[in-house]
Parts: sequence; structure tokens; C-alpha cells
Amino acid sequence: MDKEFQEEQFTGIIKFTPPLYKQRYQFVKDLVEKHKPKKVADLGCADCTLLWMLKCCNCIEVLVGLDVCATVMKENMHRLSPLPGDYLQPAERSLTVTLHHGSVAHKDPCMLGFDLVTCIELIEHLEESELKKFPEVVFGFMAPSIVVITTPNSEFNPLLPGVILSRHPDHKFEWNRAQFESWALETARSYDYSVEFTGVGHPPTGKENVGFCTQIAVFVRKCPQTIESVQSEKPTEAVYQTVFQAVYPSLKDEKYLQNAVVDEVIFTAQIIKQSLLDHVMSEPEEYSDDLTERELEFQPSADCFSEDLETLVVENSMEPFVDGNVVYIPLTTIFSFPRVNQLCGTFEKFCELIADKVTLSSDGSAVMLSTEYE
Repeated sequence: MDKEFQEEQFTGIIKFTPPLYKQRYQFVKDLVEKHKPKKVADLGCADCTLLWMLKCCNCIEVLVGLDVCATVMKENMHRLSPLPGDYLQPAERSLTVTLHHGSVAHKDPCMLGFDLVTCIELIEHLEESELKKFPEVVFGFMAPSIVVITTPNSEFNPLLPGVILSRHPDHKFEWNRAQFESWALETARSYDYSVEFTGVGHPPTGKENVGFCTQIAVFVRKCPQTIESVQSEKPTEAVYQTVFQAVYPSLKDEKYLQNAVVDEVIFTAQIIKQSLLDHVMSEPEEYSDDLTERELEFQPSADCFSEDLETLVVENSMEPFVDGNVVYIPLTTIFSFPRVNQLCGTFEKFCELIADKVTLSSDGSAVMLSTEYE
């Protein structure tokens, strides 16, 4: 049975809103928004729900889950795969999501170099021998900048009808606040971390003395770990088995960047062409510099046309023109649009990305569009 579902059988009686597990995950997500880690690992990731939430955080580029139960991960890993929309509109950042099968009592080089490590409702599932090894693996070997550990507060248990010994049959222990704080302070002292305590799941009115339902410790490493110290302890062999990996489409990948630039160039050129033809075929007083409602319907991004088309053309002293059945739109005019400029960075890169992908004039200075069907 899923450990979150098992817990909600008890905590649901008190009606935590949102549910307690969501409050824990939101706590982690808020921490991510605050510290902007690029590499995050969730130890004891179980059904991958936290990873699924964190993959939407734009700062994260590497997301890793570890659990001793490969079956549960495999049943839920599809949630971490890219969606069609991720391919249609690739993100600017890169993102790789990986799931490993293994124990937190073992060291593996794939877990080095992380900014944030989360252990949500994990330590109470560890055997005594595993719990003894846990601090050295996480704080000594992995040594991330921040570690978040949550665990049940046993002082809260009498308020949960149906709880006799523990909240979950797989729990090897459940600590009260003094026990958890003692363990956390000793761990922080041993590995040169600071630690602060908080929690989620407020007690009912009149029972505030029992503390939070879930107690949380946030560890922050005091001194940066040097590359030399990491490499000196790095094991020679991997012990975890990779059961899933997904590499998300990203504009840092040349092929996705080229597709995005070409799409933006074609769209921008079509808008310029239509505006030019509307201007040519109408009286001056009837012409409006603003984009028409129909043109705006096809606008891919809100900031794409933050500046007026005619102003852009005048400022760059480059004007599109019609010659017979062909509209010529200078590349410098298209490059001056914010979205195109943002994607490419430099005019040279812009020209490189669209080469052989759009129809250009003989000297390569302008995009050519036919007016035959206008």
C-alpha cells in the first residue's frame, strides 16, 4: 500500500487542508523557489509525486529519484516523461530526469554534485544498520548544499484515532521532537552543517503543545565542498541501477533551437508581409500601424510584438518592399523583433540557423515570400 495513502487514513480524520503529504511537497517546492537549485535529488522517491511537481521548476536542470522499490518507480515513471507540448514549445533550460534503484545506505558516484537533497518521510523506514550509514552517505559523501528531512512527530500520534504503534506498518521507529532534534543536531555538528527545525500539519486548537504532525529539519552546509575532496572519496564502481531516464527537449539543443527560430522567422515574415500588403492596397488614412485582430490570433508570444512594426522598420532604416509577386523582408528587420533576437543572440547565429531553411534573396539579405495567393 502506498505510504501516503496509508498515512491519510489517519491524518484525514483531522482534515488537514491541503492534505499533509501535499503540505510537505509544497514546503520543498517553496524551498526550491527560494534557493534556485540546479541539481535536485529525492531519496526515497516512491511514486515520484514530488519529482513530478519539481520538474516544472524552471531552475532545475537535473532531477534524480532514488528508491529501494523498483516496482513502484516503474509503475509511476511515465509521469516524468516529456509531454507533446514540451516538444512543441521547448524550454530554454535543459532538463534530465533519472530514476535509480538502490539504497541510501550505499554510495554511488551518480549522486555527487547536488545542490538540494530531499528525504521526505524516509528515515523512519530505515533499518538500524541503514540509519547508522545514512548520515555518512548523505552528509559526508554526497554533501549537497541543502538537505531537507521530514519524519513523523510521535507526540502527535495520540491525536490520530487508529494509530497504535506507528502511522505505517513499515515504520521502524517514530521519533518525538527531542529525539529528532538530538539526532539532527549531532549529524549537523559532525558534518559541518547548520540546521533549523519547523514542520507542517498544525495541531488542533488547544493541543498546540504536541507540535507539528510532520517535523522538518533543513540542513545547510557551512563550507563549500572542494572538487578535490569529492573526487578523493568517489567510489570506483556504480552500485545503483538506472531504471528510467528522460531528456527533455530544450532550446540549448541545436535542432530544437533551429526549429524554434525558423518557426518564429516564418511567422514574423508573414505578419510583416500582410501588414505591408494591407498598407499598399489601402488609402493612407485607412491604414493603421497596429496589428489586426486576425494577426494577433496567430501571435506565439506576448512580447513578440512589443514594439510597433513601422517603428522597428524606421529605426533600422530597413523597409520591406514588394517587387511583382514577391515580398522582400530584410533579415535585419526580422532579427530586430524581440523574440527572434532573444532566441539567436547574435545576427551571425541567426543567419546560420535559418540557412537553407527559408527562401532567401540571391544575396541572402532578405526573406522572400510570394503574394500569388493573397
